[in-house]
Amino acid sequence: MSLKIAFTDIDGTLLNKERVPSSALKNEVGRLSKKNIPFVLISSRMPSAMHHIQEDLQIKNTPLICYNGGLVLVDGKNVHSTEIPLEIVTIIAELNAEKRFHISLYHQDEWFVEEMDFWAKREAHNTKVSPQVKATEKVLEDWKKEKKGAHKIMCMGDKEELDFVMEILQKTHKDQLHLYRSKDTYIEIANKEISKLTGIKTLLENSYPKFSLTNCIAFGDNYNDIEMLMAVKVGVAVQNAKEEVLAIADDVTDSNHNDGVAKSLQKHID
Repeated sequence: MSLKIAFTDIDGTLLNKERVPSSALKNEVGRLSKKNIPFVLISSRMPSAMHHIQEDLQIKNTPLICYNGGLVLVDGKNVHSTEIPLEIVTIIAELNAEKRFHISLYHQDEWFVEEMDFWAKREAHNTKVSPQVKATEKVLEDWKKEKKGAHKIMCMGDKEELDFVMEILQKTHKDQLHLYRSKDTYIEIANKEISKLTGIKTLLENSYPKFSLTNCIAFGDNYNDIEMLMAVKVGVAVQNAKEEVLAIADDVTDSNHNDGVAKSLQKHID
C-alpha cells in the first residue's frame, strides 16, 4: 500500500450538515489509526478551531496544518510559522479607517475583533471559538512590541467594500499576499510564501521523513486546495467542490454532507 498519510480540508470537505464529523467518518479515521496512517487536518482555521474536530475523531496527537500552511504544529509546538509582516497588516487596517467592513486578526491561537458584530458571531458559531474583542489599533500596538505579524487576516462585509479592498491590495501587494475570496463577502489574506502544499512538505520533512508526496492522499473542495490536490499521489474532490477543483482531481467522491471523505478512505485505503 503506497498511501501512508491523509490530509484533509475541513470546511466544505470534511464536516456534515451539522458541521461535525459523522459516525462513518469517525469509523474510517479509527480504522486508519489502527493501521498507523495519520489523518491530518489542513485548513485556514486557527488551531483551537481544529482541536475539537481532532477530539471528535480521536486524533488529538496528530499534527495540525493551520492557516493554509502558515502555521504547522506537532505535539502542540510550532515547527513552522510564516506571518504577514506587521507593516502590511497596518496598511490593511488603514483601509478600514472608517470601519466600513469587519476585520479579524489572527496570530497563533489568538483571534481579535473590534466588536461582536454579525460577522464575528457567524465565525464564532461556525468554528466554535470565541474571539477577543480589542481595537485594531491596540492589537497592532501590542504586536509591534511583541514583534508579531498576522498568520491570517479576514475581511468581511458588503461586496462593494471588499471589491475596493481587493483592487487596492492586488495593485500594491499581489507579490506578498495571498488574497483568497471564497465568497463576495469574504477576503482571506495570508502570506504569499505559504500554501497547503508548503504545509504538507514542511510536515513531511519534519515529522515523516520516510514519506513523500507519492504516499499522500488529500481531500478538498475549493480553490486553495487545487495545488495540494494536484501534487499528492491521490487528490480527491468532494462532489460539492468548485468546478475547477473537480476538473483537476484524480477522483471525485460524494459530497461532504454525504460522507464523501469516509467513502473515499474506504475506497483508496483498504
